[in-house]
Amino acid sequence: MDIKEELEKKEITKRYKALLRSLSNHVTADDKKLIRKSFNLASDAHAEVRRKSGEPYIFHPIEVATIVSKEIGLGPVSVAAALLHDVVEDSDYTLEDIDRIFGEEIARIIDGLTKISGVFHQDVSMQAENFRKMLLTISEDLRVIIIKLADRLHNMRTMESMPQHKQLKIASETLYLYAPLAHRLGLYNIKTELEDLSLKYTEPEVYRDIALKLNSSKAGEIKYLKKFTETLREALKNEGFDFTIKERTKSIFSIRKKMTNQGIGFDEIYDKFAIRIILNSPPEKEKSDAWKVYSIVTDHYLPNTDRLRDWISAPKANGYESLHTTVMGEDGHWVEVQIRSERMDEIAEKGFAAHWKYKEKEGEGNKLDAWIGQIRDMLENNSDSALEFVADFKLNLFGEEIYLFTPKGDLRILPAGSTPLDFSFSIHTDLGLKTLGAKVNGRLVPLNSKLRSGDQVEVLTSLKQKPKQEWLNYVVTAKAKSNIKSAINAENKEIVEDGRQILLRKLRFAKIKFNDSLINEMVKYFKLKNPNELYFNIGSNIINNVKLKTFMQEQSQGFYTYVKNRVTNFSFKGSPKKSKTDDDDRPRNILVFGVDEDKFEYKLGRCCNPIAGDDVFGILTATDGIKVHRNNCPNAIYLQSNHAQRLIKARWISNLESDHLSVLVIKGIDTVGLVNKVTQIISNDLNVNIRSINISGDDGIFEGLISVVVKDKTHLNSVIDNLKDVEGVTSVDRRARVQ
Repeated sequence: MDIKEELEKKEITKRYKALLRSLSNHVTADDKKLIRKSFNLASDAHAEVRRKSGEPYIFHPIEVATIVSKEIGLGPVSVAAALLHDVVEDSDYTLEDIDRIFGEEIARIIDGLTKISGVFHQDVSMQAENFRKMLLTISEDLRVIIIKLADRLHNMRTMESMPQHKQLKIASETLYLYAPLAHRLGLYNIKTELEDLSLKYTEPEVYRDIALKLNSSKAGEIKYLKKFTETLREALKNEGFDFTIKERTKSIFSIRKKMTNQGIGFDEIYDKFAIRIILNSPPEKEKSDAWKVYSIVTDHYLPNTDRLRDWISAPKANGYESLHTTVMGEDGHWVEVQIRSERMDEIAEKGFAAHWKYKEKEGEGNKLDAWIGQIRDMLENNSDSALEFVADFKLNLFGEEIYLFTPKGDLRILPAGSTPLDFSFSIHTDLGLKTLGAKVNGRLVPLNSKLRSGDQVEVLTSLKQKPKQEWLNYVVTAKAKSNIKSAINAENKEIVEDGRQILLRKLRFAKIKFNDSLINEMVKYFKLKNPNELYFNIGSNIINNVKLKTFMQEQSQGFYTYVKNRVTNFSFKGSPKKSKTDDDDRPRNILVFGVDEDKFEYKLGRCCNPIAGDDVFGILTATDGIKVHRNNCPNAIYLQSNHAQRLIKARWISNLESDHLSVLVIKGIDTVGLVNKVTQIISNDLNVNIRSINISGDDGIFEGLISVVVKDKTHLNSVIDNLKDVEGVTSVDRRARVQ
């Protein structure tokens, strides 16, 4: 054995011992024997395999098992399954071998992990179908998805050695599905780390900039928080509380999200740091103690009443319980204060895994069971395409929630944006199908009204009511959508059959032979999608006797002919159309694509309006050829996650003599002659053409949009930097979409 092998063997032993230390004190000799057996088999299965980094592959399952044990808190069976999670897929061991050696429980978990190992493959519809399969495993055994999340976290932590395009794809799909799934399971620490690591690879410059600024201000902020908590510590001790206080830093991803959503800079975010007060309180006193502590905090510091969040009285659907407030500290600093018990803190840190520990207490398992029930309901009652299913799943089970009440005071939790129709379907399908109207807080409202937390909703029904097509535009929950579609489809089948019989009779009367060729010609004539749509329109009298008669007359006189489909410029089976820039002597912006840097025709994405010099990528579309988007386009994460196989590398190689329209959002304090100063700088000093300008002020504050024509990104940045120097201007930002 050479020195390298000896060192690797020592490192494997070291990591394995760390895994054993991470287990709780309640591990038995049999548990340790199970884990040792799993480790030995995994070591044998992966003996000759190395990761992209060159490390022995066994490092990966050991680290995944450690995350499962230490950071999530699952037990020996889950740890053993984590050690074995890649064995069936990557070695000669079969599922039958696992069942024979380790038993049915571990074999079932490994089977679930093996089934979902290809969740994000090349074909987008297959990605979504596999995601649906992954959710099926949740309803069978939640440990499958928790181990999968641990696997994804370790892969994200060790992505440095992977090529950039793979980093981007993995990070994008992590942001799109895995981080929200971790959040929904209450695994906040894992969700936060997945988000930060994803941002590191999707927007590396933004990540580095925020990280550097956080580090430079961290020492000062922590010092401030230590001083801030001194008064609270003394007051809490005087009241006899047993507690600990932790200082917490806002994650890089959440800071970036706040900057983007609110259109503010790093320095304008005042709650980057927070404190958490954790109480050692018995279950029966948790709520009252939390509110007593809130009273003590607000006795010393003035609260922002708009920022009070009570998730103790009404916990989040994933089990999260905490009391949040934001108070004004010394020197004008806002500080977020979180108040919770040790039990609440463990659930916040370890999610539903911690729920199992407390499950013997009344009601603690109900939220988990209800959530799994929601998943089953979505899977069983969904006829959408795979992509629509994933979109609905993200909205219904990952999104923000609102809390609503029935007339009797029963609580219902629904996704934000829900309507009275969603509410009625959440109570019972039959109630939803017969919904005639609704009263919210005693007032009659339209069925598409958006509900807000705290609303009391009364559903009005009628036995004569039937679901309408427009209802699909009124609802957001998957249950409501699927039931409305099912009811409409059942009724539509009757109309389709009626329409077919009507057409048969009319053709027979006109002595025209009924055949597939004629029906297809009618479908094209009336610009429909398929024969069923034709029959439906006839059965609904949308295509009436007059229209049918006109078609038949034209048919008999030979007036109607086929119109060939327009041939698009692009086909995935062929090559993209070559750009005219190859033969054009006029200098212009040129984008090149792919490893060979070919020149193809392209269109710029309207969602982000790229200009020369922007970091961009191309995506192959079925109708528009290559569409070009900025790397930080609002749709980039979705495209990179769901359509990775269609992405093409792109870069600018020339930026001469070409103009781009960009829109700037300018904000600040209104001063006399400000518009003149702005136009003077843009038009005269920088010699930039202004296409339009619209600035309005209110109570001394102004905001406006300026459309300018620039050569490239460098040119645009020069305009932005000069405008920021104007007295009164507080921010100038580039708007993604040009209207």
